Amino acid sequence: MRILDRYIARTVASASLLAMLTLLALFFFVELVDELADLGTGNYGVAQILQYVLLIQPRRIYELFPLAALLGSIMGFGMLASNNELVAMRSAGVSLLRLIGSVMKVALWMMLAVLLIGEWIAPPAEQYAQASRATAQSAQITLKTQHGFWTRDGSSFINIRAILPGGQLRDVFIYEFDDQRRLRVATHAAQAHYEKDQWVLENVQQSYVSEQGVTTRQTERAGWASPLIPEMMSALSVKPENLSSWGLYKYIRYLRENRQNSQRYELAFWNKVFLPLVTGVMVFIAIPFVFGVLRSVGAGTRVLAGSLMGVGFHLFNQIFSNASLAYNLSPLFSAAFPALLFLLIALILVSSLYWRRA
Repeated sequence: MRILDRYIARTVASASLLAMLTLLALFFFVELVDELADLGTGNYGVAQILQYVLLIQPRRIYELFPLAALLGSIMGFGMLASNNELVAMRSAGVSLLRLIGSVMKVALWMMLAVLLIGEWIAPPAEQYAQASRATAQSAQITLKTQHGFWTRDGSSFINIRAILPGGQLRDVFIYEFDDQRRLRVATHAAQAHYEKDQWVLENVQQSYVSEQGVTTRQTERAGWASPLIPEMMSALSVKPENLSSWGLYKYIRYLRENRQNSQRYELAFWNKVFLPLVTGVMVFIAIPFVFGVLRSVGAGTRVLAGSLMGVGFHLFNQIFSNASLAYNLSPLFSAAFPALLFLLIALILVSSLYWRRA
Protein backbone atom coordinates (compact mmCIF):
# COMPACT_ATOMS: atom_id res chain seq x y z
CA MET A 1 0.00 0.00 0.00
CA ARG A 2 2.93 2.36 0.49
CA ILE A 3 3.69 2.02 -3.21
CA LEU A 4 0.09 3.03 -3.96
CA ASP A 5 0.33 6.00 -1.59
CA ARG A 6 3.54 7.18 -3.23
CA TYR A 7 2.09 6.76 -6.71
CA ILE A 8 -1.04 8.76 -5.90
CA ALA A 9 1.02 11.37 -4.06
CA ARG A 10 3.39 11.76 -7.01
CA THR A 11 0.51 12.06 -9.47
CA VAL A 12 -1.43 14.65 -7.42
CA ALA A 13 1.70 16.60 -6.45
CA SER A 14 2.99 16.82 -10.01
CA ALA A 15 -0.43 17.94 -11.27
CA SER A 16 -0.64 20.54 -8.48
CA LEU A 17 2.84 21.80 -9.37
CA LEU A 18 1.79 22.13 -13.01
CA ALA A 19 -1.33 24.05 -11.98
CA MET A 20 0.73 26.33 -9.73
CA LEU A 21 3.28 27.06 -12.46
CA THR A 22 0.50 27.86 -14.92
CA LEU A 23 -1.20 30.25 -12.49
CA LEU A 24 2.11 31.85 -11.54
CA ALA A 25 3.05 32.43 -15.18
CA LEU A 26 -0.27 34.20 -15.74
CA PHE A 27 0.01 36.41 -12.66
CA PHE A 28 3.72 37.09 -13.29
CA PHE A 29 2.92 38.48 -16.74
CA VAL A 30 0.06 40.64 -15.42
CA GLU A 31 2.16 42.01 -12.54
CA LEU A 32 5.12 42.67 -14.83
CA VAL A 33 2.97 44.69 -17.24
CA ASP A 34 1.45 46.59 -14.30
CA GLU A 35 4.88 47.49 -12.87
CA LEU A 36 6.19 48.61 -16.26
CA ALA A 37 3.82 51.57 -15.94
CA ASP A 38 6.18 52.91 -13.22
CA LEU A 39 9.31 52.39 -15.34
CA GLY A 40 11.61 55.43 -15.03
CA THR A 41 10.19 56.64 -11.70
CA GLY A 42 13.31 57.58 -9.76
CA ASN A 43 15.79 54.76 -10.24
CA TYR A 44 13.09 52.18 -10.91
CA GLY A 45 14.42 50.43 -14.01
CA VAL A 46 13.82 47.09 -15.70
CA ALA A 47 16.19 45.24 -13.36
CA GLN A 48 14.40 46.64 -10.29
CA ILE A 49 11.01 45.75 -11.77
CA LEU A 50 12.07 42.16 -12.44
CA GLN A 51 13.50 41.89 -8.92
CA TYR A 52 10.30 43.21 -7.38
CA VAL A 53 8.00 40.91 -9.38
CA LEU A 54 10.16 37.89 -8.60
CA LEU A 55 10.29 38.70 -4.88
CA ILE A 56 6.50 38.90 -4.54
CA GLN A 57 6.02 35.46 -6.09
CA PRO A 58 6.28 33.61 -2.72
CA ARG A 59 3.31 35.66 -1.56
CA ARG A 60 1.49 34.81 -4.78
CA ILE A 61 2.27 31.11 -4.29
CA TYR A 62 0.85 31.34 -0.78
CA GLU A 63 -2.37 32.95 -2.03
CA LEU A 64 -2.81 30.56 -4.96
CA PHE A 65 -1.96 27.37 -3.08
CA PRO A 66 -5.56 26.31 -2.27
CA LEU A 67 -6.66 26.81 -5.88
CA ALA A 68 -3.59 24.99 -7.22
CA ALA A 69 -4.21 22.13 -4.77
CA LEU A 70 -7.83 21.85 -5.93
CA LEU A 71 -6.93 21.90 -9.64
CA GLY A 72 -3.99 19.56 -9.11
CA SER A 73 -6.11 17.05 -7.22
CA ILE A 74 -8.80 17.14 -9.91
CA MET A 75 -6.26 16.78 -12.73
CA GLY A 76 -4.27 14.10 -10.93
CA PHE A 77 -7.25 11.94 -10.09
CA GLY A 78 -8.71 12.72 -13.51
CA MET A 79 -5.62 11.29 -15.21
CA LEU A 80 -5.89 8.16 -13.08
CA ALA A 81 -9.55 7.84 -14.03
CA SER A 82 -8.90 8.47 -17.73
CA ASN A 83 -6.25 5.74 -17.79
CA ASN A 84 -8.62 3.34 -15.96
CA GLU A 85 -6.11 3.13 -13.13
CA LEU A 86 -8.77 3.95 -10.55
CA VAL A 87 -10.88 1.11 -11.93
CA ALA A 88 -7.88 -1.22 -11.60
CA MET A 89 -7.30 -0.09 -8.03
CA ARG A 90 -10.93 -0.64 -7.09
CA SER A 91 -10.90 -4.06 -8.82
CA ALA A 92 -7.82 -4.98 -6.76
CA GLY A 93 -9.82 -4.39 -3.59
CA VAL A 94 -8.76 -0.84 -2.77
CA SER A 95 -11.73 0.83 -1.14
CA LEU A 96 -12.89 4.38 -1.72
CA LEU A 97 -11.93 5.29 1.84
CA ARG A 98 -8.43 3.94 1.21
CA LEU A 99 -8.08 6.13 -1.87
CA ILE A 100 -9.35 9.12 0.09
CA GLY A 101 -6.80 8.38 2.82
CA SER A 102 -4.00 8.29 0.24
CA VAL A 103 -4.89 11.65 -1.25
CA MET A 104 -5.36 13.26 2.18
CA LYS A 105 -1.80 12.28 3.06
CA VAL A 106 -0.77 14.45 0.14
CA ALA A 107 -3.01 17.19 1.52
CA LEU A 108 -1.12 17.12 4.83
CA TRP A 109 2.17 17.75 3.05
CA MET A 110 0.54 20.58 1.10
CA MET A 111 -0.74 22.10 4.34
CA LEU A 112 2.78 22.01 5.78
CA ALA A 113 4.12 23.65 2.62
CA VAL A 114 1.54 26.44 2.93
CA LEU A 115 2.54 26.99 6.55
CA LEU A 116 6.23 27.15 5.67
CA ILE A 117 5.74 29.60 2.81
CA GLY A 118 3.27 31.81 4.68
CA GLU A 119 5.31 32.09 7.88
CA TRP A 120 8.97 32.04 6.89
CA ILE A 121 9.38 32.69 3.16
CA ALA A 122 6.70 35.07 1.85
CA PRO A 123 6.76 37.75 4.63
CA PRO A 124 10.50 38.61 4.48
CA ALA A 125 10.51 38.41 0.68
CA GLU A 126 7.47 40.71 0.52
CA GLN A 127 9.02 43.18 2.95
CA TYR A 128 12.28 43.28 1.01
CA ALA A 129 10.38 43.68 -2.26
CA GLN A 130 8.34 46.64 -0.98
CA ALA A 131 11.40 48.29 0.57
CA SER A 132 13.50 47.87 -2.58
CA ARG A 133 10.69 49.22 -4.75
CA ALA A 134 10.13 52.26 -2.53
CA THR A 135 13.87 52.93 -2.28
CA ALA A 136 14.27 52.82 -6.07
CA GLN A 137 11.27 55.09 -6.69
CA SER A 138 11.99 57.63 -3.95
CA ALA A 139 15.00 59.80 -3.27
CA GLN A 140 14.14 60.09 0.43
CA ILE A 141 14.73 56.51 1.57
CA THR A 142 18.45 56.04 0.94
CA LEU A 143 19.36 52.78 2.65
CA LYS A 144 17.67 49.63 3.96
CA THR A 145 19.69 47.56 6.44
CA GLN A 146 19.00 44.93 9.05
CA HIS A 147 18.59 47.82 11.50
CA GLY A 148 15.77 49.45 9.56
CA PHE A 149 15.58 52.33 7.11
CA TRP A 150 18.05 55.22 6.92
CA THR A 151 17.48 58.59 5.30
CA ARG A 152 18.97 62.08 5.42
CA ASP A 153 17.24 65.40 6.00
CA GLY A 154 19.77 68.23 5.66
CA SER A 155 22.30 67.77 8.46
CA SER A 156 20.15 65.15 10.21
CA PHE A 157 20.23 61.39 9.76
CA ILE A 158 17.10 59.39 10.52
CA ASN A 159 16.87 55.70 11.36
CA ILE A 160 13.45 54.01 11.53
CA ARG A 161 13.65 50.49 12.92
CA ALA A 162 10.11 49.33 12.17
CA ILE A 163 7.28 50.58 9.93
CA LEU A 164 3.91 49.19 10.97
CA PRO A 165 0.80 48.85 8.79
CA GLY A 166 -0.98 52.17 8.52
CA GLY A 167 2.26 54.17 8.37
CA GLN A 168 2.97 54.07 12.11
CA LEU A 169 6.62 54.02 13.14
CA ARG A 170 8.44 52.23 15.93
CA ASP A 171 11.91 52.99 17.34
CA VAL A 172 12.76 56.25 15.57
CA PHE A 173 16.32 57.60 15.96
CA ILE A 174 17.21 61.13 14.80
CA TYR A 175 20.86 62.25 14.80
CA GLU A 176 21.47 65.99 14.25
CA PHE A 177 24.95 67.25 13.27
CA ASP A 178 26.43 70.75 13.08
CA ASP A 179 28.36 72.26 10.16
CA GLN A 180 31.56 70.61 11.41
CA ARG A 181 29.84 67.20 11.27
CA ARG A 182 29.81 66.89 15.03
CA LEU A 183 26.86 65.19 16.71
CA ARG A 184 24.81 67.72 18.65
CA VAL A 185 21.43 66.11 19.35
CA ALA A 186 20.43 62.43 19.46
CA THR A 187 16.70 61.74 19.71
CA HIS A 188 14.94 58.44 20.26
CA ALA A 189 11.16 57.97 20.11
CA ALA A 190 9.48 54.69 21.00
CA GLN A 191 6.83 55.30 18.34
CA ALA A 192 5.46 57.95 16.01
CA HIS A 193 2.28 58.71 14.11
CA TYR A 194 1.24 61.38 11.61
CA GLU A 195 -1.07 64.12 12.86
CA LYS A 196 -1.92 67.56 11.43
CA ASP A 197 0.79 67.59 8.73
CA GLN A 198 3.59 66.54 11.06
CA TRP A 199 4.86 63.51 12.89
CA VAL A 200 4.14 63.20 16.59
CA LEU A 201 6.88 61.41 18.51
CA GLU A 202 5.90 59.55 21.67
CA ASN A 203 8.02 58.55 24.68
CA VAL A 204 10.88 60.76 23.52
CA GLN A 205 14.38 60.82 24.97
CA GLN A 206 16.87 63.43 23.73
CA SER A 207 20.59 63.74 24.41
CA TYR A 208 22.31 67.11 23.85
CA VAL A 209 26.04 66.99 23.20
CA SER A 210 28.12 70.10 23.94
CA GLU A 211 31.66 71.00 24.99
CA GLN A 212 30.55 70.81 28.61
CA GLY A 213 29.17 67.27 28.31
CA VAL A 214 25.93 65.46 27.59
CA THR A 215 22.54 66.38 29.00
CA THR A 216 19.34 64.40 28.56
CA ARG A 217 15.69 65.29 28.45
CA GLN A 218 12.59 63.13 28.36
CA THR A 219 9.10 64.06 27.20
CA GLU A 220 5.90 62.20 26.44
CA ARG A 221 5.17 63.83 23.08
CA ALA A 222 7.01 66.07 20.64
CA GLY A 223 6.33 67.37 17.14
CA TRP A 224 8.71 66.49 14.31
CA ALA A 225 8.67 68.21 10.92
CA SER A 226 10.07 65.80 8.31
CA PRO A 227 9.93 65.42 4.51
CA LEU A 228 8.85 61.83 5.09
CA ILE A 229 5.10 61.44 4.55
CA PRO A 230 2.72 58.60 5.55
CA GLU A 231 2.24 57.57 1.91
CA MET A 232 5.96 56.92 1.66
CA MET A 233 5.93 54.94 4.89
CA SER A 234 2.92 52.95 3.72
CA ALA A 235 4.80 52.02 0.56
CA LEU A 236 7.56 50.57 2.73
CA SER A 237 5.27 48.67 5.06
CA VAL A 238 3.82 45.23 4.39
CA LYS A 239 0.07 44.81 4.25
CA PRO A 240 -1.37 42.98 7.27
CA GLU A 241 -2.45 40.06 5.09
CA ASN A 242 1.19 39.53 4.07
CA LEU A 243 2.72 39.54 7.54
CA SER A 244 3.53 36.33 9.35
CA SER A 245 1.13 35.14 12.02
CA TRP A 246 3.64 36.11 14.72
CA GLY A 247 4.05 39.57 13.17
CA LEU A 248 0.29 40.03 13.10
CA TYR A 249 -0.01 38.85 16.70
CA LYS A 250 2.56 41.42 17.87
CA TYR A 251 0.87 44.19 15.94
CA ILE A 252 -2.57 43.25 17.32
CA ARG A 253 -1.13 43.37 20.83
CA TYR A 254 0.35 46.79 20.09
CA LEU A 255 -3.04 48.09 18.87
CA ARG A 256 -4.82 46.74 21.92
CA GLU A 257 -2.28 48.30 24.25
CA ASN A 258 -2.96 51.64 22.56
CA ARG A 259 -6.73 51.08 22.58
CA GLN A 260 -7.04 51.04 18.79
CA ASN A 261 -9.35 48.95 16.63
CA SER A 262 -7.61 45.68 15.76
CA GLN A 263 -10.52 43.76 14.18
CA ARG A 264 -9.14 43.93 10.62
CA TYR A 265 -5.79 42.58 11.75
CA GLU A 266 -7.37 39.87 13.89
CA LEU A 267 -9.32 38.75 10.81
CA ALA A 268 -6.08 38.65 8.79
CA PHE A 269 -4.45 36.64 11.59
CA TRP A 270 -7.20 34.01 11.70
CA ASN A 271 -7.31 33.82 7.89
CA LYS A 272 -3.63 32.89 7.95
CA VAL A 273 -4.27 30.31 10.66
CA PHE A 274 -7.04 28.66 8.63
CA LEU A 275 -5.39 28.81 5.20
CA PRO A 276 -3.67 25.40 5.64
CA LEU A 277 -7.10 23.96 6.51
CA VAL A 278 -8.54 25.59 3.38
CA THR A 279 -5.84 23.86 1.33
CA GLY A 280 -6.80 20.49 2.84
CA VAL A 281 -10.48 21.19 2.20
CA MET A 282 -9.75 22.01 -1.45
CA VAL A 283 -7.98 18.67 -1.90
CA PHE A 284 -10.81 16.83 -0.14
CA ILE A 285 -13.54 18.51 -2.17
CA ALA A 286 -11.84 17.40 -5.39
CA ILE A 287 -12.79 13.77 -4.65
CA PRO A 288 -16.51 14.11 -5.63
CA PHE A 289 -15.42 15.76 -8.88
CA VAL A 290 -13.70 12.55 -9.96
CA PHE A 291 -15.84 9.84 -8.39
CA GLY A 292 -19.17 11.65 -8.61
CA VAL A 293 -21.17 13.27 -11.37
CA LEU A 294 -18.08 14.40 -13.31
CA ARG A 295 -16.40 11.00 -13.47
CA SER A 296 -17.32 10.46 -17.12
CA VAL A 297 -16.54 13.94 -18.51
CA GLY A 298 -13.30 15.18 -20.04
CA ALA A 299 -10.35 16.72 -18.23
CA GLY A 300 -11.20 20.21 -19.51
CA THR A 301 -14.66 20.11 -17.98
CA ARG A 302 -13.25 18.95 -14.65
CA VAL A 303 -10.66 21.72 -14.62
CA LEU A 304 -13.30 24.32 -15.49
CA ALA A 305 -15.58 23.05 -12.72
CA GLY A 306 -12.68 23.06 -10.26
CA SER A 307 -11.70 26.60 -11.27
CA LEU A 308 -15.26 27.78 -10.72
CA MET A 309 -15.31 26.08 -7.33
CA GLY A 310 -12.00 27.69 -6.31
CA VAL A 311 -13.02 31.14 -7.52
CA GLY A 312 -16.42 30.71 -5.85
CA PHE A 313 -14.76 29.93 -2.53
CA HIS A 314 -12.43 32.92 -2.85
CA LEU A 315 -15.31 35.30 -3.64
CA PHE A 316 -17.46 33.91 -0.84
CA ASN A 317 -14.55 34.22 1.59
CA GLN A 318 -13.89 37.84 0.57
CA ILE A 319 -17.56 38.83 0.73
CA PHE A 320 -18.07 37.16 4.09
CA SER A 321 -14.89 38.74 5.51
CA ASN A 322 -15.96 42.24 4.44
CA ALA A 323 -19.45 41.65 5.77
CA SER A 324 -18.02 40.49 9.10
CA LEU A 325 -16.06 43.74 9.43
CA ALA A 326 -19.17 45.77 8.58
CA TYR A 327 -21.37 43.89 11.07
CA ASN A 328 -18.67 43.52 13.75
CA LEU A 329 -18.67 39.72 13.78
CA SER A 330 -16.05 37.66 15.58
CA PRO A 331 -12.83 37.49 13.48
CA LEU A 332 -12.37 33.84 14.49
CA PHE A 333 -15.85 32.94 13.29
CA SER A 334 -15.45 35.01 10.11
CA ALA A 335 -12.23 33.24 9.17
CA ALA A 336 -13.42 29.74 10.10
CA PHE A 337 -16.94 29.76 8.66
CA PRO A 338 -16.14 29.62 4.88
CA ALA A 339 -13.61 26.80 5.34
CA LEU A 340 -15.91 24.81 7.64
CA LEU A 341 -18.89 25.35 5.32
CA PHE A 342 -17.02 23.98 2.30
CA LEU A 343 -15.66 21.15 4.45
CA LEU A 344 -19.23 20.26 5.42
CA ILE A 345 -20.29 20.33 1.75
CA ALA A 346 -17.37 18.05 0.85
CA LEU A 347 -18.23 15.64 3.67
CA ILE A 348 -21.86 15.45 2.52
CA LEU A 349 -20.83 14.81 -1.10
CA VAL A 350 -18.24 12.18 -0.19
CA SER A 351 -20.62 10.49 2.27
CA SER A 352 -23.39 10.27 -0.33
CA LEU A 353 -20.87 8.94 -2.81
CA TYR A 354 -19.66 6.31 -0.35
CA TRP A 355 -23.12 5.08 0.62
CA ARG A 356 -24.24 4.99 -3.00
CA ARG A 357 -21.28 2.79 -3.89
CA ALA A 358 -21.56 0.64 -0.76
